[in-house]
Amino acid sequence: MAIVEMQKISICALQKHRKEILDFLQRSGAMELIRENVDEGFETIDTSQDRSNFEKIADSFDHILELLKQYAPAKSSGLGLEKKQITRSEQKEVVKKVSEYYSQVKRMMSLEKDIVEAKSNIARKSNKIATLRPWEKLDIPLNSTGTRKTDIFIGTFPTLITEEEILTIAAGDAEGAVPIDVNVVSSENQMTCCCVVCTKDISAKTEENLRQGGFVKMPFITHRVPTEAIEKREREIREEEARISSAVDEIASYGENRLKYEIASDYYRTRSEKYKLLGTIPQSKNAFFLEGWIPKEKTDDFCSILRDKYDAVVELEDTAEGEQPPVVLRNNRFSENVEGVLESYGLPQHGRVDPTTVMSFFYVFFFGMMLSDAGYGILMAIVTAVVVKLYPRMEAGMKKMLKLFFWCGLSTAFWGFMYGGFFGDAIDVIAKTFFGYTGETPILKPIWFAPLDNPMRLLIWCMVFGLVHLFAGLAIKGFEYLKAGDVVGFISDIIAWYMFILGLVLMLVPSSIFASIAGSQIVFPGWANTLAKVLTIGGLVIILLMSGRANKNWGLRVALGAYDIYGVTSWLSDVLSYSRLLALGLATGVIANVINMMASMKGCTPLGIIVFIIVFIFGHLLNLAINLLGAYVHTNRLQYVEFFSKFYDGGGESFKPFKTINNYVEIKEEN
Repeated sequence: MAIVEMQKISICALQKHRKEILDFLQRSGAMELIRENVDEGFETIDTSQDRSNFEKIADSFDHILELLKQYAPAKSSGLGLEKKQITRSEQKEVVKKVSEYYSQVKRMMSLEKDIVEAKSNIARKSNKIATLRPWEKLDIPLNSTGTRKTDIFIGTFPTLITEEEILTIAAGDAEGAVPIDVNVVSSENQMTCCCVVCTKDISAKTEENLRQGGFVKMPFITHRVPTEAIEKREREIREEEARISSAVDEIASYGENRLKYEIASDYYRTRSEKYKLLGTIPQSKNAFFLEGWIPKEKTDDFCSILRDKYDAVVELEDTAEGEQPPVVLRNNRFSENVEGVLESYGLPQHGRVDPTTVMSFFYVFFFGMMLSDAGYGILMAIVTAVVVKLYPRMEAGMKKMLKLFFWCGLSTAFWGFMYGGFFGDAIDVIAKTFFGYTGETPILKPIWFAPLDNPMRLLIWCMVFGLVHLFAGLAIKGFEYLKAGDVVGFISDIIAWYMFILGLVLMLVPSSIFASIAGSQIVFPGWANTLAKVLTIGGLVIILLMSGRANKNWGLRVALGAYDIYGVTSWLSDVLSYSRLLALGLATGVIANVINMMASMKGCTPLGIIVFIIVFIFGHLLNLAINLLGAYVHTNRLQYVEFFSKFYDGGGESFKPFKTINNYVEIKEEN
């Protein structure tokens, strides 16, 4: 429950050590560098072109790695949660040959271009073949227009039509035999392809008759006979396919260098990051300057290396007024797993309380109440524990998330046993369906009580837990008041609200409204009722008079206090929000029970056993996935909307150290 103290540091060193110092800073990843104002006598250099080149090269390597996934997929190695680990010497070997690997990249990009072009040609030729297919039976070129004595009309009608009907259309109102020949080449898809031949003396009239009948001349496609044109394009398609196959094979042959390309991509991306910084450094002909933040605990070793190895001048500076150092959180092994949840909302500023530890216990507690099934919880805990064990070098954020779900799984198992749920009522259903159990008493009895039998009892407890959660947030705010020495604020804004809310709760409990919800009347002794009134009135008066204490005008002060008292309605809505603990817990149990009922419908038969196994596994996995998502979303909501609203405002900036870019590989430093 702490924010790591940061130290501002300034470095001045000789130009001859610039490369070594930047390499050291980037490898250590211990310092966040900030852009300085350039004083007179110093300047920055323009590195935009170099940086752009490095980015372009890195993007080329990234593109080729994606291309290799398509044409030379690597053998699967687990879940891919860990980056490949290499030594510094292995990286140096790749860097020596990086120009050679970049030449291979350019060759593969050229091959990819050939593949795209060939596929485009194939698509175009395939469309041409599809157009020619209906004319396959035509034994003259498609661009034929006639002979010395005849004219030829090749085209289509937009309907299915016979040769006799076409002849009638072509002849028009001519009497007797006409010198016209009609040949229907094909009829399909509501289209008739035909060839009409007539003598030249009647060709104009024939063409006019055909056009009026819906005939459309065939546009120029080829000067060849259709079968010859189709064969030519099929041959060309085979050539393009061979071209693609050759290119794919050549690309696949580079797959053995995949790791080299990954190392090269990270190398150029890291160089780009270095040149980005280099363009902001104030420097002269002989010296350069750096300024930034470093965790205070690392200062001694860090400064010693810079001074002893690189003859650098290092100065430690005080934080200027209004300056906010970057934020690094440090919590115990349990609570650190919830840091990602806090970061998603916003980091605390220096000097403020880090609520991670307090939040972590409530987070796991409420998550378990929402999922609330021992079977699901045990399954979650086992799966996450195995994954973390098998992949110890996975990315830190992913590891924390899996560990968080491990603890949430244990909490879910705890609440499952408290409620008597193990994959719903699976134990009783299996016992009754397959082992002849006839007892009315559940085999797995709830340690506490079954929510399905008494939901109102659980609703009351959900609100009690919610009130404790909200009071914890108010307590953190009170701690910040005391830390700042504001005792008046602590009494006015914290103690007064504790008194007011507790007094209202103590007045509500013995009331008929609460009795109707709880199902039983609670009677307090007289002194308790008096205490409730004293707490309520006392808290009310303090809030009324002190909430607006910043104003000297008593009228305005009281008005502001009255407005703050109206804020009790937000407390009511916040407490009611915790009813989602009941709703999601009941949903998990009810759906699980329905799945068990459906799975056992075929009874104790060979078919029934098969159906039970299939429905049980699929149904409970689906139920787990849906309610796991619901528990995650709504547990976050309880923290963000209800808990944080009582004290937290965030505003901190995360620590972003200058470091190497390791998108693909992890470098293991050698002694």
